[in-house]
Amino acid sequence: MNESLPTRRLVRRLLFVVIGMFGFGFLLVPIYDVMCQAFGINGKTAGAYTGVQTTDEARAVRVQFLATNAAGMRWEFGPLADQLSVHPGASQEIRFVAYNPTDKPMTAQAIPSVSPSRAAAYFHKTECFCFTQQVLQPGERIEMPVRFIVDRDLPADVHNLTLAYTLFDITSRQPPVAVNATSAPAKESLQ
Repeated sequence: MNESLPTRRLVRRLLFVVIGMFGFGFLLVPIYDVMCQAFGINGKTAGAYTGVQTTDEARAVRVQFLATNAAGMRWEFGPLADQLSVHPGASQEIRFVAYNPTDKPMTAQAIPSVSPSRAAAYFHKTECFCFTQQVLQPGERIEMPVRFIVDRDLPADVHNLTLAYTLFDITSRQPPVAVNATSAPAKESLQ
């Protein structure tokens, strides 16, 4: 009976550790969001925007565009222009180009981020290739549009925004779906 008491204590402590790990796992996403907001990083953008705004011609905001590939993604990927000067409230379009230089079909998903993060709520995408998965055949090149509006309510001290995309290879995780962009086969790179 004396050996049973320490064993029960150990089992009880281990059970609390397991419950604590599950609790921490469920709280991890909200904790991450709070930390990102506190430190001003990882500006998440919302889904498709359907509102209407008037244009503020008296103000110009510079929007820079960045594109990176996640580890293991072999596509060439980038914007056709590095930056645009936009008037808040006006609808704008930028195109990104993706090229699959491999010898196999691949599926990708782009994840957007806006910096500074406090400006993410004022950057509205009305159309974006990031809303859907992109499938490219070997040697295929596509142009993918992003239509967006910088909200008129963007704080006056924000003069520059950066829209960054990270492209992930999800070929092994998802069955291929239809491409939602204009495509044209090509054998040349983006350069």
